[in-house]
This record gives sequence, C-alpha cells and structure tokens, in this order.
Amino acid sequence: MVGQSRKWTILVATIWIQAFTGTNFDFSSYSSDLKSVLGISQLQLNYLSVASDMGKAFGWCSGVALLYVPMSVVMFMAALMGLVGYGLQWAVILKLISVPYILVFCMCLLAGCSISWFNTVCYMLCIRNFPTNRSLALSLTISFNGVSAALYTLIANAINPDSNSIYLCLNGFVPLLVSCLVLVPILRQPPSQKNLPAETVKRDAFIFLVLNVVAVVTGLYLLLLNSIVSNAVVARVLLVGAIFLLVVPLCMPGIVCARDWASRTILPSINFQFLDSASFTLVDIEDLELRKRLVSPTSELVEISSNGASGDLKVSCKETFEKVLIEKNRLLVLGEEHSASLLIQRWDFWLYYVAYFCSGTLGIVYSNNLGQISQSLGFSSRTSSMVTLYSTCSFFGRLLSAAPDILRDKVHFARTGWLTAAIVVTPFAFFLLAASGSETALSATTALIGLSSGFIFSAAVSITSELFGPNSAGVNHNILITNIPLGSILYGLQAALVYDSQAAGGSVNIFSLGEALVCMGRQCYFQTLIWWGCISILGLVSCFFLFLRTKPAYEQLDRKQFRTESYEAMSTT
Repeated sequence: MVGQSRKWTILVATIWIQAFTGTNFDFSSYSSDLKSVLGISQLQLNYLSVASDMGKAFGWCSGVALLYVPMSVVMFMAALMGLVGYGLQWAVILKLISVPYILVFCMCLLAGCSISWFNTVCYMLCIRNFPTNRSLALSLTISFNGVSAALYTLIANAINPDSNSIYLCLNGFVPLLVSCLVLVPILRQPPSQKNLPAETVKRDAFIFLVLNVVAVVTGLYLLLLNSIVSNAVVARVLLVGAIFLLVVPLCMPGIVCARDWASRTILPSINFQFLDSASFTLVDIEDLELRKRLVSPTSELVEISSNGASGDLKVSCKETFEKVLIEKNRLLVLGEEHSASLLIQRWDFWLYYVAYFCSGTLGIVYSNNLGQISQSLGFSSRTSSMVTLYSTCSFFGRLLSAAPDILRDKVHFARTGWLTAAIVVTPFAFFLLAASGSETALSATTALIGLSSGFIFSAAVSITSELFGPNSAGVNHNILITNIPLGSILYGLQAALVYDSQAAGGSVNIFSLGEALVCMGRQCYFQTLIWWGCISILGLVSCFFLFLRTKPAYEQLDRKQFRTESYEAMSTT
C-alpha cells in the first residue's frame, strides 16, 4: 500500500513539473518587446523561436543521460539550463547587459533544451510507475503542460501587469523552485510493479477518471477567469485558486482508497439478501456469455482469414499500391522494442514523422507567430488572451487524448485512428483565418489549432511507446520530435520572409518599432496560412496511411486483452 501511495505522489509531482515547464508557450507574450530591444527583423525574431525549438533536437541526450545518472540529476540539469537561458534573456530585455544576437540565439537554444529534458523526465516517470495505465498517466500529466501559459500569465499579472519582461524572469526561476518541491517523491520512487491485481487496475482507472475531471475543472477555471483579470489584486486571488486546484490531485487517490476500504470493511457487514441474489444472477449471465465466446477460440481467426481471402479476390490494380504503402515492412505486434537504428528503417516511423511534422509542429510554429499575427490583424491588445486561449485549448486537447483508454471497453479504435481524426480540424482552421481576419476567426482558429496540437502532443508519446517499445520511448520519442526544430526553421522562415516582404513592399500599412518594421494587414500572413493549410492536408494523408498500416496490430492487441480479461473473469467465478 505504501508503494501505491508513492506512485500517486509521483504522478502529482509530474503534473506540477508539466504545469510549470511549458515555458515555450508564452514566447508570444514577450516576443514583440524582445524584437524592439534587439532592433531585429521578423526573420531574425523567427530564428530565436527556431532556436528554442532546436533545443528539442538535443532531447535525446536526456534519454541517454537517464541510463547513467539518477533522474533527479537530469531534472536539476534541466532547471539550471532554463535558469541560465531565460535569466540572461531577461537581463537583455531589461537592458542590464548588452550581448550580440548570436549569444541571444544560444540562450534560446539552451532554454528550449531545458523544456525537452523536463518532458523526458516526466515521460519516464509515468512509464516506470504506471505500466498498466501508462497511456492514462501520460495523457493526464502531459495535458498540464498546456496550462503553463495561463499560469504564467496569472503570476505575471499578480506581480506586475504592465511588464512583459517578467515572463522571462518567471520562466527561469519557477521551474527550479518546482524541481526543489518535487525532489523528495522522485528520490523515493516505489519498486516497479508490472503484474497488478485486476481490482487494483480497476481502482487505478477510476482514480484517473476522477483526476481527469479535476483537470477539466482546472482548465475551465484558467480559461474563463483569466479573462476577468483587471488588476494585480484580482490576479492574486485567482492565482491562489489555481494553486489550490493543483494541490487537489494530491488528495484524490487517498479519498478513492478510503472509499474502497469502507466498501470492503463496512458494507459487507450489512447483509442484503436481494442484493446478493441480484449479484448472483448477474455473474451467472456474464459467465454464460464468456463461455459462449471461449468455446471456439479459433472461430474469430477463421472469420478473419475468410474475409481476407474474399478481399484478395476483389483486389485488382490496387494490389501493387497496397503492398508498397500498406503492407511493406508493417508492424505486426505492438510494444516491440526498437533501437534507434531499427527505428529509422521502419516505414511506419517515417509516416508517423511526416504526420507529426505537418500537423503538431505547425501548431507550435503558429503559437510562436501568434503575437505577430494578432498584431498584424490589429488585435495586439488581445495577444495575451490569445496565448492563454491557445495554451488552455492545448490543455483540453491533451486531456482528450485519454479518450481511447477511457472508452476502450466500448470503442475499439486504433490510437493512430484517433490521431488522424485530431488532424482533420487543422487545415480547416488555417483556411478559416486566411478567409477572414476578424477577431472571431482568430479566436476560433487559435482554439481549434490548440485543441488539435494538444491532442497530437499527448497522444504521440503513447503511440511512440506502443509502436516502438515503452523502454525505448525516452530516446525514440526525442528522435521523433527532431521534426520540431526542422519544421520551425522551414515554416517559420517561410512566414518571416512573407511578412518582411509585405512590410518592405509597401502593399500594406507599416510602421517602425524601434529599428524594426511592423507589417499591418491581412496580407501579412495570408499566403503563409494558405501554405500551412495545404501542408496540414499532407500530414492528414500520411497519418491516415499510418492508421491503415497499424490497425491490424491494434486489433490483435484488443483480441489478446479480451481473452486475458475473459480468462481472469472465468477464474474468479
């Protein structure tokens, strides 16, 4: 029981780490001030956001480091990287020091690397301590990374609502403080428990459901009440409420366990004959149904085989196409461990890579440009609200990634299929904003892309561990997200070139901010949004093929789990 309580404490510690280390989400809050102080162009500002994303390219180093040094050491290394990277940027924006542009670039790179290292620590904490409910733990904890911008906005408004530079100071010091708070539970991790009793697994699933409800309340609180912040006093009151909601998950497992204890010790002493009779009848019917399904275990395989045979008779000119894109080098079993060399030989990995590159990465680039997009459309006063909206919707998207696990008893659908469904809204959102530059369209686009991106970010960790092995996830997932700096360079470069050309061409209104020109008007990002919409369609197609290739492996896993659960049910009855 002590080990059970420790693992829930670790889960809450992981939630706190994620909630305060998504510091890349608030880049748009201070990017305009950074651009003005440095006197740089939009292209040069884009390179700074690229540098932050490039830090993720070194995330694999954290996976390797975890093989040789304790997790707490890796966590504090991440905190120190963030302290140096963001702290020096804060000194630059306050004009306390004067450094060349290349050094600011290196600071952003170091800060981005710290985020990736924190994420790796959180992923491995969930994978090691929740082997049975791994996906639920990952989706819950990763979702809190999406509320970082809203939390930092509250803290910044509580300290000084008129200063945007305060974000950089908070980005440097808050993660270090949180790392100190969660040090004890990380040092006292329980031993790994792979084969848990069915009763414990069921109870854990219920606890996760309760924690997801608490997470939804937290997200709604931050989304709805952040907009009413009018002064520092109101922000401080709301901040106290937000911290209280972050502490609540620490109590939920204890309440659920106390309820289970009461049901085991108090309720059995009360003998209700009619309840016993109803319970006996229910077990008998279920037992009969299980026996019918288990009488001929090969019937399902025969049916699949016959369907496959009949399908082969219908194949004509599609045969070559399917063999190349659907059949070749297909993953047949989920959970098989993949080394880095084997990973890059898989077609499934490259379809997965392209799908992420053309969807989730686009969402990150959009959030990095959100400040300039709002400014160009004439809504610069709404930048903080838009950043909060994107962050909070990303939070809800990450929570939704738990749907495949919560509904797995009722809806048997491959997780890659859910990922495909999440990407569908991305091209629609980009085309919507390109067609209308209104404030409503900006809010709707930001919300949709936040939801889609958040789902992708969270689901991708579970998909990586399922397709390519849980023990290798720390390295393999960081190989996957090397597409983020690559996409940040390509997409951000294209957006910056269009922005600067529109400002220099004189086709739209421009004005000077320090030494930098600011483009005003819909045309500043019109071409960029059209390109992004088309690219996201490519990501949708790639993810659809990934779904077709991995669907049989997920179906095989569902059949295996059904037989296991049926056997356990028969044993208990």
